[in-house]
Amino acid sequence: MDSGSTWQHTTVLLAEAIESLVTRTEGVYVDGTFGRGGHSRAILGRLAPRGRLIAFDRDPEAVAAAHATIADARFTVVHAPFSEMTQRLADLGVAAIDGLLLDLGVSSPQIDNPARGFSFRHDAPLDMRMDPTRGQSAAEFLARADERAIAEVIRDHGEERFAVPIAKALVARRESGNPVRTTGQLSEVVARAVKTREPGQDPATRTFQGLRIHVNAELAELEQGLKSGVELLQPSGRLVVISFHSLEDRIVKTFIARESRSEVDRRAPFAPEKAHRLKALARIKPSDAEVRANPRARSAVMRVAERTGAVA
Repeated sequence: MDSGSTWQHTTVLLAEAIESLVTRTEGVYVDGTFGRGGHSRAILGRLAPRGRLIAFDRDPEAVAAAHATIADARFTVVHAPFSEMTQRLADLGVAAIDGLLLDLGVSSPQIDNPARGFSFRHDAPLDMRMDPTRGQSAAEFLARADERAIAEVIRDHGEERFAVPIAKALVARRESGNPVRTTGQLSEVVARAVKTREPGQDPATRTFQGLRIHVNAELAELEQGLKSGVELLQPSGRLVVISFHSLEDRIVKTFIARESRSEVDRRAPFAPEKAHRLKALARIKPSDAEVRANPRARSAVMRVAERTGAVA
């Protein structure tokens, strides 16, 4: 199991995220996506001796990296997706938190390790699971799903306009007795089905994104994580979310906007308004210098919100 020494990860928006997140040095914070611990180590660096950090990650390799690289009594790592944080925190005796950080998407070690099957740059088994111990791989999904389901995943999660011809090609290959099992095979099928593509972008980019998001239920995980987070946050606690593509950012933006509005119950027009629970604070993009140093940062968007009122 990789402990993080081989596959390196450069943390995006590190200083900006920690500055936005940590407002109480003796507080309890959650890093919902440990990765290789860049944000977690920086949070610990800001916390007082009585502070506490609980990190989550669904990837066993990330959890192994946490155990191997961080020895701090204030730190706990949990092998679970952040969508499970409410129950997992309750198990640890934590009912409320002072800040939640979510750094979404796939990490550089996951992309760069060919064996994980996330990248079309290397031919490897088509897995794509962030937690290889549970759920079905991308290859298993393609082996079982019908043409319509495959097309919907590639179109809706990959924003691929050639989703239908790609799905047809994948099903035709499967029915010929030669289903797609590797990243290289998938790339070949997509390259033949996609007629045009933006300059500099591999034809398979959107298909790989769509399958990865589906296999890991990333959008449903995000929606549940945001809901849990706002319920756990103390008044004035911070929600900090870093997104890397429009589907994620749209969910975060919509959630913060909805939770920032007071609501009137139309069934009881004379009842008091339901108070809003969040206040949007910032939308931050990486600096030009950071993008030059780490091109993977170019699409990142960080949104910051603050909990208002009392904890529900």
